[in-house]
Amino acid sequence: MAKRIIYPPVWLLLGLVAVFTCNEYFAGPRFTSFAGQVLGGVLIVFGLWLLVSAGGLFSRAETGVIPFRNVSVLVTDGVYRYSRNPMYLGMSLVLWGCAVTVGASTALLVPPVFVVIIWLRFISPEEAMLRGLFPEQFADYCACVRRWI
Repeated sequence: MAKRIIYPPVWLLLGLVAVFTCNEYFAGPRFTSFAGQVLGGVLIVFGLWLLVSAGGLFSRAETGVIPFRNVSVLVTDGVYRYSRNPMYLGMSLVLWGCAVTVGASTALLVPPVFVVIIWLRFISPEEAMLRGLFPEQFADYCACVRRWI
C-alpha cells in the first residue's frame, strides 16, 4: 500500500486555500447574496458538526481516526448509520459552504475536485481494506448504508 503523506485534513486545508484564492484572484462571475451567505454558513456548520460527531465516535470506539492506521473496529452507529464517510462528507460540505459563501463561481470547482481526490486516495482504498478486515460485517454495512448520503 502506498504511503499517504498528505492526509484528508491537509487536503481540506488545501481546498480552503484554493477556494479563497479563486475568490481573490480568479473569481469569474459572482453570485453573492444574503441567501448564499446563509446557505454557505449552514453547510459549514453542518459539515463541522459531522466531522466532530464522526471523530467522537471513532474515539469512543477506540479505533484509529488516521486513515489506514490502527483500525480495530468497524464503526456503524451514530452518523455512520446514514453515511459510510461522514468525515469526508463533512469536509466536502465545509468546502461547499465556503465556496457558496464567497460567491465566486470558480470556487465552486474546488469541492468536486476535493471529492475526486478523496475518493481515489482514501475512500476506495479504505473500502478495500475494510472488506479484508471485516468481510461479512462490511458487506452487510455497505448493503444498508450509502457511501455519501
